Amino acid sequence: MGSDETASDYGDSETKSFKLVPKVYSYPLLDNPQAPLALPTEDGQTLAIRGGFTYFHYGCDGHQDAGWGCGYRTLQSAISWVYQRRGNIKHVPSIQEIQKILVALGDKGPDFIDSHDWIGTLEEFYVIDVLLELPCKILHAKELNSPEILGQISKYFEEYQGFIAMGGLSDTASKAITGYHRSAEGRIFLQVVDPHFSGVPSSRQQLIDQGYIRWMPVDEFPASTYNLCLILQP
Repeated sequence: MGSDETASDYGDSETKSFKLVPKVYSYPLLDNPQAPLALPTEDGQTLAIRGGFTYFHYGCDGHQDAGWGCGYRTLQSAISWVYQRRGNIKHVPSIQEIQKILVALGDKGPDFIDSHDWIGTLEEFYVIDVLLELPCKILHAKELNSPEILGQISKYFEEYQGFIAMGGLSDTASKAITGYHRSAEGRIFLQVVDPHFSGVPSSRQQLIDQGYIRWMPVDEFPASTYNLCLILQP
């Protein structure tokens, strides 16, 4: 079974007017890392993200967050997608700026700033709501492989061709879902964008070859309750 809810406005004037500092990265971040990825099967139905996004990963901005920052990196990639869909390119918040937003809206205490505390799907959902003034739909999936949840994921990609931020209780590794594929035989695959890469990627193909960008059969995901944040950007 799964349940869902839609974000309401969690923000106040302080978070709505939050100004992001301009960013300079030591190397160009990769856009659309999933673009060269081959389909998992030759036949079947594929529903995938529309529009581009930037791939954020461990340490990509000089902030060493390996082991705890994957939720922030998934959120940064998600925000970059919204900006590009809107055709209004802005600076993506840093980890510290994300922490300040969560403190400003009252979700976290002051000690959260500059901490190594991780964030999950719900915190990502709060930041998207207050920073972008954009609703999200949260799916609580006790079984990711259930027909109900897979049906809602499929419907989301049909309607929004969007970006899903995903995290679990047992499977705590944050990741993005940017595509859905159903083979002719009925097997379901999800396109995973994994932010756990460290170092400087030489190409999108390197990320694919090393498994950070991949099609993953849904029945091979770890057994876990998952929260999925479906971003409702038209």
